[in-house]
Amino acid sequence: MSDRSISTSAPAASGSPYGAESPTLEPLLLQVEGMKCGGCVRAVERRLLEQPGVCQASVNLLTRTAWVGLAPGAATDTLPALQASLLGLGFEASPRSSMEALDRRGQREQEHWWRQWRQLVVALLLLLVSGMGHLAMVGGLPERLTTAGAPLAALIEPGVHAVVATVALLGPGRPILLRGLRAALARMPSMDTLVGLGVTSAYCASLVAYLNPSSGWPCFFNEPVMLLGFVLLGRFLEERARQRTGRAIEQLARLQPETALLLLGADPPRPVRVGGLRPGDRVRILPGDRVPVDGVVRDGTSAVDVSSLTGEPLPVQAKAGTQLDAGSLNLEAPLVLEVERSGSDSAISRIVHLVEQAQARKAPIQGLADRVAGRFAGVVLLLAIGTLLFWWQWGAALWPQVLQATSHAGASPHGAHAALGMAADTPFALALQLAIAVLVVACPCALGLATPTAITVGSGLAASRGLLFRGGDAIEVAASLQQVLFDKTGTLTLGRPLVSAVCPLNAPADGAAADRLLQLAASLEQHTRHPLAHALLQEAERRGLALLPVVEARTLSGDGVEGVLVTDGQGLRVRVGRPAWLAAAGVAMTGLDHSVQALERQGASVLAVAEGSVLLGLVAVEDQPRSDALETLEQLRQQRLRLGLLSGDRRSAVSRLGERLGLAAEELAWELRPEQKLERILEARQQGLVAMVGDGINDAPALAAADLGIAVGTGTQIAQDTADLVVLGDRLNGVVEALTIAHRTMATVRANLAWAFGYNLVVLPIAAGALLPGFGIVLTPPLAALLMALSSITVVVNALLLSPYIRP
Repeated sequence: MSDRSISTSAPAASGSPYGAESPTLEPLLLQVEGMKCGGCVRAVERRLLEQPGVCQASVNLLTRTAWVGLAPGAATDTLPALQASLLGLGFEASPRSSMEALDRRGQREQEHWWRQWRQLVVALLLLLVSGMGHLAMVGGLPERLTTAGAPLAALIEPGVHAVVATVALLGPGRPILLRGLRAALARMPSMDTLVGLGVTSAYCASLVAYLNPSSGWPCFFNEPVMLLGFVLLGRFLEERARQRTGRAIEQLARLQPETALLLLGADPPRPVRVGGLRPGDRVRILPGDRVPVDGVVRDGTSAVDVSSLTGEPLPVQAKAGTQLDAGSLNLEAPLVLEVERSGSDSAISRIVHLVEQAQARKAPIQGLADRVAGRFAGVVLLLAIGTLLFWWQWGAALWPQVLQATSHAGASPHGAHAALGMAADTPFALALQLAIAVLVVACPCALGLATPTAITVGSGLAASRGLLFRGGDAIEVAASLQQVLFDKTGTLTLGRPLVSAVCPLNAPADGAAADRLLQLAASLEQHTRHPLAHALLQEAERRGLALLPVVEARTLSGDGVEGVLVTDGQGLRVRVGRPAWLAAAGVAMTGLDHSVQALERQGASVLAVAEGSVLLGLVAVEDQPRSDALETLEQLRQQRLRLGLLSGDRRSAVSRLGERLGLAAEELAWELRPEQKLERILEARQQGLVAMVGDGINDAPALAAADLGIAVGTGTQIAQDTADLVVLGDRLNGVVEALTIAHRTMATVRANLAWAFGYNLVVLPIAAGALLPGFGIVLTPPLAALLMALSSITVVVNALLLSPYIRP
């Protein structure tokens, strides 16, 4: 395989900066619930890599998936151990491998959403009570509502606030506290650890002040309530935004209908679940229905829309023998389809599974963010302790005015019960509130989400357009390419030779003599399997020519075909093949060398046709360029990419194609064996990242050797299995679209990382009181919690804005 890393395991020793993926690993995709930040990601990866049989692990915070590379034969025995080990950290893991599992995940996500909604509603109600109490204490409510015996009089009592804070911690705050404690005990502090420590610190200090007013400690029961309210609100909004990032893959999965009309002999069709269909079953597809399984059309003719899978804008004409994939849309008439593959084996299921695996594989750029996020919580804890000690012991003494600046909010009737603002009358009260702000404002979530949000949106968007990236690493490489190399046959050309010229001897090319020449050649070739024979038969069918019976035929490998045809009751000995072979057989070829050379210079393969020893004429067969090949190459040049063509075909054909597509002579290479293509790619990689675009079996080594292997969807399975990017459908311009998506995705990744790092670098010093002595600016804990929530939402929303900038 090519040298690209997809995990947190040790990098490969190859020369590529992207590491290597072992081809012997057995992949396992897990759904991991309970992760909240980059620290959780790091903890899950470390725990997975500690388990026997695990060679690589890569975790995606956004989709909550873990891609695990297992040693061969370890999958069955290792899964229970992996689940148990992650459960010990508080993370529930389950296999993620089928369309049915996708439905179950949807149900779990819906239940999780409602649970979050209930917690949020309770937290906001408690926040409303606490906020009204604050307004009552500072005179923000009419006096008639807060005087003794008034409806809201109880809200100014500190005891009521203590009860509200207790309910908040034991109710909606309980899951956060438990997860944070579990992570701390495992020596892997997370975002929940920071939030839980900040909330409990405020609550415990307020409880001490409430029970012992003479202690001088601050009493702000409203702060843990507001902290929890803002944190839960932010997570709820973040969760909704996260669900939108995965909408593309869900829409792709929903293309496969749940039921199909099964044909049972002469009985009427019966609706059955798609999962119950087996190969050999026949189903009826009505106009307007989507194809439920992969299969072959056995009866009927209709136009079928395949754009949802391949991005092809025009429908295909399906008839008997046409292969159709699940998810295609029948447009015109009923079809009878014989099932070949169903359920998890269908094309759409494989695409969904491939995209899920791709989203779990990390881009190398994410490594720095994960390393920082993994140690982030510990650093923030140290910063909070330092902030507490500094302002308690020295800060207030060095700048006594800071206490006056922060005490304007006043105190409650009960000791120092403060409300919404920063109200500190003592150095310890100030230090404690600043330390809590540090704990709460820090956001490893933004660091953990910066890359996977963009990668998930980008890969899902690409999949919806028939472009399948193997992972975030492939997207990052695609955005950094310097050169793109192409195979010729089947990639830049159609891969299906067509008759380009029929030249009868001493007769016009469009008359009866031309039809007679083509009829004889196609009739003799009708029982051979050579690609040129297919071109002759296709042209004869297009012209409506009837094939003559063949009495005998003999194929000479590398030369041509000779045999006897029956016409008007007489036998004709006909030869079709290389001009040199016919000349050696005694056919007079005098004066035709110039015509043969002219056709070969145009890139055509020339066949001579003779009756007996008399030459009838020449037929030129040529592999035509794809209709979008020239436009694709021009658009790639506009992206400042170097281009090249590597072909095993002869020089004349390659040069002719290069002229038609605007490729310079130095960009062409011909008559290359697979190992020679490999050598050319290794040489090109010394000048930068290289992509190889191909479709055939002989392209597989080249695709694997390139930094980015790209397989067109009409190519062989081995080419697609080796590639890092698969372009579904018979189109080459998907390469340009894929690279455009990769560029936009990585631009979004860099913007998200800049925001995530910049946010923490700016707000942490402010929360620690850096601007308090000189400017009187301070972040209160509730405001810090709100900023923390908004920072995570920002990176998710920025990733969601990726789609409008990428046009189909």
